[in-house]
Amino acid sequence: MTIEKGGSWGAPGPLPVNGAVARSDAEVRSLVEAARRANEPVRPIGLLGGDLCRTLGGPSSEARLHSAEAMTFSVDIGSVLIDGLLHWFAAHLVARRSWWHGRLVGVMNAQFLGSWDVAPRSHPGDGRLDVVDADPALGERLKARRRLPVGSHLPHPDIQVRSVRAWQTDFVPPLDVWLDGEKVTRAAKVAVRVEPDALTVVV
Repeated sequence: MTIEKGGSWGAPGPLPVNGAVARSDAEVRSLVEAARRANEPVRPIGLLGGDLCRTLGGPSSEARLHSAEAMTFSVDIGSVLIDGLLHWFAAHLVARRSWWHGRLVGVMNAQFLGSWDVAPRSHPGDGRLDVVDADPALGERLKARRRLPVGSHLPHPDIQVRSVRAWQTDFVPPLDVWLDGEKVTRAAKVAVRVEPDALTVVV
C-alpha cells in the first residue's frame, strides 16, 4: 500500500520460498523486466545490495532474509519509454553526457546513487518519483559534488527538483541513459511514470 505522510511502512516478514535474491539494482531491474516482458507477476525479491536496498536500511545478510528479523516492503518501480521502447527501473534513471558539462537528469525512486545522497526526500513507497534536473556551471558542479554524500547540495537555484507521478522531456543533444547503473542507450526523448506498489522486497 502506498505510504501516506506520517504513516508506518513495512512489516516483519521473511522472503517467501518462491522469492528471488538480488545483490544490485541491476539484478532487481533484470528480474522486473523479465517478468514484465513475459506478462507475469514479479516475484518477491530479497535485497542484498544496491541503492534501493540502502534506501530501505540494508544491506542485510542472506540468512536474515529468511528469518523473523526480515522486513517486507511494498515499493514502487519506474517505467520509462525511451525513444519508443519501454523499460523499467527499480532505483533510478540517470541521463547525461558528462558529469562536468551539459544537462544532468536523475529520476529517483531510491534516495541514493552510489555514495551520493541525490534525492534526500525520495521515498520508494510514496507513489511518486523525484526528478532532479540540473545544468549548472562547472564551479557550481564542483561545490555540489562535495555536498552530494550528505545530501546538502539541495536546495540550489541551478538544480530543479520535482516529485511526479509522470514526466517527460526531450534531450537536445541526445543524452546517454543509465537504468539502475547500467547504460542502456542514447536517447532524444524519455517519458517516465511510476508504477505504485509494483514490487515486494525484503531486507
